[in-house]
Amino acid sequence: MATPTNSPTSQKVGFDSPEQEVFLQLWRTYDCLKTLEEQLFAQHDLSPQQYNALRLLQQVAPAGMQTMELGRQLISRAPDTTRMLDRLQKRGLIARNRRAENRRVVEIALTEAGHALLAELSGSVLQMHHQQLGHLDASQRGDLIDLLKRARRPHEDSSCDWLEDGT
Repeated sequence: MATPTNSPTSQKVGFDSPEQEVFLQLWRTYDCLKTLEEQLFAQHDLSPQQYNALRLLQQVAPAGMQTMELGRQLISRAPDTTRMLDRLQKRGLIARNRRAENRRVVEIALTEAGHALLAELSGSVLQMHHQQLGHLDASQRGDLIDLLKRARRPHEDSSCDWLEDGT
């Protein structure tokens, strides 16, 4: 009987370090979960980043939020927040206003159309999150949240409040 050969396709991928394995497992998990998110938002011609911006504006409605503050609170650091906001404004989902006392400051607010879209998406988003992580029990979700916060703590900007309790 022939001995199986150790071809590259028959071996498991090795890792250079335990940290690399953790990072690649995290990346692969993100990729799997992101696919479900992108499928949902594509049906509404939205990116996950645009949805995040709309939700942040919904939280402060009926007031608005300055562009710089919105950029600071986004989950992913967007290299071109202005273009993202241009697309949302073109669709009538947000409105921009310049402050009279300082024309350089732009405040963004959610429009009625933006509120309507978020209301329409609400159930689907909850269902998507359940599909992504609903198989984990409450204790597992809590442990995962704690570990993720610990992993990014040394790399997070001090102006970011994502490490605070309740976020």
